[in-house]
Amino acid sequence: MDKYNNRETIKNTTFWSTFWDVKPDGKKKFSYRMKRWILVIAIHLFFFLSFFIDLQMLEGTLNGSRFLGFHMIDPFATLEVWLATYHIPINVIIGTATIVLLYMLVGGRSYCAWVCPYGILSEYGEKLHNMLVAKKIIKNRKFDHRVKYIFWVGFLAMAFVSGYIVFETISVVGILSRMMAYGWTVSLLWVAMVFVIEVFFSRRAWCSYVCPIGTSYGMIGKVSALRIEWNDNCNSCMVCHDVCFENQVLEITKAKYRKQIDEDEIKTEYITGADCTLCGRCVDVCHADALKFDFRLKSLV
Repeated sequence: MDKYNNRETIKNTTFWSTFWDVKPDGKKKFSYRMKRWILVIAIHLFFFLSFFIDLQMLEGTLNGSRFLGFHMIDPFATLEVWLATYHIPINVIIGTATIVLLYMLVGGRSYCAWVCPYGILSEYGEKLHNMLVAKKIIKNRKFDHRVKYIFWVGFLAMAFVSGYIVFETISVVGILSRMMAYGWTVSLLWVAMVFVIEVFFSRRAWCSYVCPIGTSYGMIGKVSALRIEWNDNCNSCMVCHDVCFENQVLEITKAKYRKQIDEDEIKTEYITGADCTLCGRCVDVCHADALKFDFRLKSLV
């Protein structure tokens, strides 16, 4: 992507061009999308190698794993287990605390963009969806993003009532993570069905409206140290809003907020919305360099 010479919107950018950024001097570098895909693939390659050749580096799946002997447990899975069994083993408490502390540093819902294997599929599905919308084959359907909290409560309620971790049977994240570690299962048909829904019905529907894993990490992300920082170089061109996974978090980039920003003499502002996945797509396309990653605790170091 050449953000300094083009408006790199979803419509006028090819999918594969988004893996490279063109610097002001014309040289190419990896975009944040490329970096994210490399990390996601590397994580699951370690899961695969740990199981098949006993590498013992990153063992298990995204629900529960050990990295160099340290336990790591998904926070939502822990809540399910607690509500279903009324008990949490000590190693689960330690593993969950480790993950919560980690994502308080690196950005909560960054899990969705930088770790989740379904994120890669969903990004390609998003491109197909937008192409079909542009050709007027399907309609662009968007719903209230707050519906995800209803699903979050609902899945926990089902665990409490049934005594069974219901969500894990339909979690596309868990299914893909287990497949990469242990092999194929018929449950991949469910993943394919979710993908088809996202392509033909609603853009990134699972990630935006259903998945309680992302919702849990979003709650952590509200207080996380690593955030996207906006500055007043912004000219409200709205390209970042166009490419963002969860563009409701970029309200500050809209022109209607410009007068208030100038009156309050706001020069910088952190994007603190719980839905921000820190995917970096907004940074990749901002020709004014008005968005960047920033570590909020650096002033204390």
